[in-house]
Parts: sequence; C-alpha cells; structure tokens
Amino acid sequence: MSLKNKFARESFTIMNELVLPNDTNTLNNLMGGRLLHWMDIAAAISAQKHCNRIVVTASVDNVSFKHPIKLGDVITIEAKVTRAFNTSVEVRLDVWAENIPSGARQKSNEAYYTFVALDQSARTIPVPELIPETPEELELFNGALRRRQLRLVLGGKMKPDDASELKALFFKA
Repeated sequence: MSLKNKFARESFTIMNELVLPNDTNTLNNLMGGRLLHWMDIAAAISAQKHCNRIVVTASVDNVSFKHPIKLGDVITIEAKVTRAFNTSVEVRLDVWAENIPSGARQKSNEAYYTFVALDQSARTIPVPELIPETPEELELFNGALRRRQLRLVLGGKMKPDDASELKALFFKA
C-alpha cells in the first residue's frame, strides 16, 4: 500500500473545554492531570487525522504550566503534527485559557506528544510523510529530529553518541 504524503494543516485540530468544578483543585485551579488528559485527546485526534489509523501515545515531553487556569475559564487546545517518522508522529500542542466575561486570553501550556500508528492487529504500521508549508511548520519540522533524539536518549533507546542532530547543537564541525 502506497502512503500519500500529507500537509501539516491537514492534521490541525482545535478542542475546547469549559473548566467546571469537577475539573479543579481546592484552589479552584484546573488540575494538571485533567489538562494532560484533554491534551492527549486533542493530540491523538491530530495524529489520527495524519495517519488515518488508530494511534497510541508513546511519549509526552515536558509540560510546563505558565499560568494557573481558573474555574470557568474556556480552554482552547490547538494540535498539529510537526513531523512523521517511520511509524510515529510528533504532535505540537498549544493551550490557551480564556476568561469569557473579561475577554482575557493567555497561553498556558505547550507540549509535544509522540504517537505510534497501529494496524488492526495492534502492530506498528508506516505513516505518511509530512510536508511543511509555512516557515513555522518548517522550523518545527526541522527541530523534530533533535527532539526525537533527546526523547530516545532520555528513554534509554539511543546512545548519546548516536544522537548526531543533538551533538551538532553543541559541537560545530
């Protein structure tokens, strides 16, 4: 079966959630685990759009919380595939929190998730290549290999000496 290359824009996904009392801690801030759950769903939808397959979460990069998200805020999660590898894709997420009455909107989080595509027997399957179009997409595409190598080194799946893209950042030839 031949795979048709896809554009990053084809995987673009926007998901909105309203922060309700059951989503918050005792300070009326959104619980981090709830946000990670929503981010995982948005990222999986984006990855599935790219792969046209069921995908499973393989890794979640560092997620930093820049601002607390309050009860009543509307969360907007934007997800888009940044690069495809053999059987996996990297998805970039941006999270925005908006207080509708005041109109205040601020970026709360950003993260990268990695998904692996599976066939009907739960075996990994090749994914379409990604074609970046915009300067931002090209920058994310180019950085994805370094991020992937860092994930693999930190996960013990690659030796640091084999991470040529990462080494190139520190040692100029």
